[in-house]
Formats: sequence, C-alpha cells, structure tokens
Amino acid sequence: MWAKVEDSTITGLIPRPKSMTIGDIQYPHNIFGLWSVSELEALGIYEITIDYTNLKDKDYYNNTAITYAFSSGAATGSYGTATAKDLADLKTKHKETINREAYNSLQDSDWLVVRAAEGGTAVPGAWATYRAAVRTKANSMETLIGNAADVDALAALYVYNENDPATRPLGEWPSKPE
Repeated sequence: MWAKVEDSTITGLIPRPKSMTIGDIQYPHNIFGLWSVSELEALGIYEITIDYTNLKDKDYYNNTAITYAFSSGAATGSYGTATAKDLADLKTKHKETINREAYNSLQDSDWLVVRAAEGGTAVPGAWATYRAAVRTKANSMETLIGNAADVDALAALYVYNENDPATRPLGEWPSKPE
C-alpha cells in the first residue's frame, strides 16, 4: 500500500498499483513494481509501513481503524488502542460454543442411549465412559471460562503451547471409542 504525499501531507491512499496522472504526466500501473523507492518518492508516492503494535485479536477486542501519517520522509499507518469486548458476553458465547460442541460429540451415540431406554440393551462400556468424559470435560471447560479474570485470561485458555503434542489450558475433547 502506498500514500500520495503532497506538501508533507498524505492526500490519498493507493491500495494497489494503478495508473496515475501526476501533474500533466500519465504513469502506468507498473511503475509500482519497476521503479525504485527513490523514483517513486520523487513523484510523492511513499510505501506505507503499518505498525501492528496495538492490533489485537478481533474475537476479543474492538480495534480502531488505521490512521495514516507522514513524518520524517516516511508514511506510516498505525492502530489506536484496542478496547476489550464485554467479558460477560464473551464468556456466555464461549460457554455456548462448549455446549454445542459437547452436544455434537454426543449426538453420534445418542441412539445407544435411546436403545437402552426403550429396549433394555445396555450402552457399551466404552461409549458410556466416553459420554461421561464429554460431559465432565464440558463442565471443566465451562468452569475455566467462568473463572477467567479478564479478556486476556479468556483468550489464553485457547493458546497452544510448544509441547509435542501441543496442549492448551482449556484442554481437548475426549476421543470417541472405536
């Protein structure tokens, strides 16, 4: 991305190469790839360097729009301070997701429970153990989510570590029996 700079002020943004008329001269779009940095800057076209320092995960934060500036011969773009989303709302959404995932995990074996209730055929032990483990894991995950002190703590529950295999504080769902 480039900025058109006139009198040390950004007068336009150029998101992708395009033909341009500057002064009385028409320039083709390929100047952006063929010309050197200094040749483009002589025309007042500066490549924008984006500072991502304040950009945060959009699932947990509301980010500001990028603001652009020109100073000391450089065009920059930066994000303002991100604002955390409402923690209670995030916790509710994450718990709903956990419940939906648990429901989907158990759905394949629901017929075994119905068969046991209606016909008396016992649920195989491996499946009964799996179903109990899914419910226990869902409860554990919901507790961890509920105990998150702030948005960063909630987000950290989903971050995998460098171990082999990688794990996350929230944990994983049990595997289905074969």
